[in-house]
Amino acid sequence: MGSSSDGVREAVATLQQAVERLRHEYGDTLGVRRLHSDVQRFEADLAELGDPQPGHRPGPAPEELEEIPDDDYDASMWSDAEQEGFGAPDRHAP
Repeated sequence: MGSSSDGVREAVATLQQAVERLRHEYGDTLGVRRLHSDVQRFEADLAELGDPQPGHRPGPAPEELEEIPDDDYDASMWSDAEQEGFGAPDRHAP
């Protein structure tokens, strides 16, 4: 299983390729040099991240999520249930 940083590294590599295509199209302009510098900074910052903090987990991984359908439940499932605020169907308030 890949980590979040792997996905970010891949995105930065894709961005680097896009900036190189811009360099071929626009030449070595100030804007292209600044974009190239920004992407290099992203790469350096990713390299300095290190490992995630112990116990830090922002949420479940997509493969850990369970999809619950929006279909209506079978009405018989609720036949013996009490309705909140109303109590059981066979009892009445005094």
